Amino acid sequence: MAGNTGTYLIRGASILGGEPADLLIRDGVIAEAGTGLSADGATVIDAAGLVALPGMVDVHTHLREPGREDAETVETGTRAAALGGYTAVHAMANSTPVADTAGVVEQVYTLGRTAGWVDVRPVGAVTVGLAGEQLAELGAMADSRARVRMFSDDGICVHDPVLMRRALEYVKAFDGVVAQHAQEPRLTAGAQMNEGEVSAVLGLAGWPAVAEESIIARDVLLAQHVGSRLHVCHVSTAGSVEIIRWAKERGINVTAEVTPHHLLLTDDLVRSYDPVFKVNPPLRTDADVQALRAGLADGTIDVVGTDHAPHPSEHKECEWAQAAMGMTGLETALSVVQHTMIETDLMTWADFARVTSTAAAKIGRLADQGRPLAAGEPANVILVDPAARWTVDPFRMATMGRNSPFKGRELPGKVVATFFKGHPTVLDGELNTPYPYADATAGVA
Repeated sequence: MAGNTGTYLIRGASILGGEPADLLIRDGVIAEAGTGLSADGATVIDAAGLVALPGMVDVHTHLREPGREDAETVETGTRAAALGGYTAVHAMANSTPVADTAGVVEQVYTLGRTAGWVDVRPVGAVTVGLAGEQLAELGAMADSRARVRMFSDDGICVHDPVLMRRALEYVKAFDGVVAQHAQEPRLTAGAQMNEGEVSAVLGLAGWPAVAEESIIARDVLLAQHVGSRLHVCHVSTAGSVEIIRWAKERGINVTAEVTPHHLLLTDDLVRSYDPVFKVNPPLRTDADVQALRAGLADGTIDVVGTDHAPHPSEHKECEWAQAAMGMTGLETALSVVQHTMIETDLMTWADFARVTSTAAAKIGRLADQGRPLAAGEPANVILVDPAARWTVDPFRMATMGRNSPFKGRELPGKVVATFFKGHPTVLDGELNTPYPYADATAGVA
C-alpha cells in the first residue's frame, strides 16, 4: 500500500528519443500516452526538448549499509540513485555483516522502503561470509520478503569450480542467477593495476586480462552444463567480450555488464598515481575500451552496471598501494553512457533504455521495472536533458563517496525528473520527496 502519488502530465517529451508525446501519470501508472492530452487536475511538466525514458535499473550497487555507514548508507546511496535517473538498484552483499542470511537481506530491503527513493533489491551472498567455503542460505533468501533472485560474492570470485557449480544448480530451482566477479585469485595476488606497458613503466604489480577471462570461460561452460543462469559482473577486457560472444552464439544462458568507467577510462590514468583511478577490475587499455563499447552496442554485453563503490576519503587519499579499490558512479552513469555510446553514434536513446533499464530488469526479475512508456504500465519514468552540460564536482553529489574518477570533467546530459511508482522523487534536477510508502515494513509492493 502506498500514499497518494498525485497526477502529472508530462507534455511534449521525446519518447525514447523519438517523436514528442504526452504522458499522463495517475495513481502510480501511465494512465494515457499520446498527443494533446487533457491537463485537467494534473500538475503539468513542460518536457519540450527532453527525452523520456524508463527509469534506470542498476544491477550492481554498493550501498555499504549495514556496517559501513562511514562510506554510504541506503538513504544517501538511494538519493544519489534517484538523482542519477535510477528507479531500482541491486545492493551488493559485501556489507558488514555480509548479506548471506534472510535476516540481513530483509534488513536491507526494509531500509530501502524506509528511504523511499528507489526500489532496493538486495543481492544475496553466494557463500557464507564471502569466504568461498560453503553455500549461503540461498533458498531462505529467495523465500524472504526481499525475494532475492541475484546472488554474488562480488569483490571476491567464487573460485572453487565445484562450489560454483553447486550454486548454479541451486539457484536454478527458483530462477535465480549467480553474478560472478571474474578474477582468478592466484593470478592477481598483489596486483595493483592492469598488466601491460603502463604497469611495467610504473613498476606496479600487474593484473593480467587472463585472470578475468579464464574464470568467464570456465563459468559459461558450467552454466551450459547445469542449464542455469550466469551473469558476469564488470567485464573489462576485449578477450572477455569474445568469450561471452562465443557463449551466446552457442545458446548458453549468460548475461554480462560493463561499467561506465570501463567504457571511458584507460590505465594510462594510473601514471598520475591518483588512487581515485584504482578499481577492481582495473582500468584497461584503449583497445579494451573500444571492444567493450562495440560489445555493448551489438548486444554481447547486456547492461551497464555502475559498480558504485563509495569509500571514506581516508581510504582513497593515501598512497596507491594502500588505497581501497572502487569508484562512485550512480550520479554520472547516464552522462558517461551518453558521451561514450550515443554521442559516438554507437547507440540510440532506445538502445540506452535497453542496456540501462529493460535488460537489467529482466536479469533481476523485476516485473514492474524497465517497462514500455505506454498506457497501463508502471510509471517508473525519467526525463533527461540531452543538451545539458555539467562539470562533475563530487562534493555536490548526494553520495557520501567523493571518489569519482570524473572529477572536473565536463559531461553531457542531465536528469531533470525521476518518477518512481508515479511519484516525482526528482524535479528540476533536484531531490523532491521520497515515495510515500504507507508501511515501510510491509511486503513487496
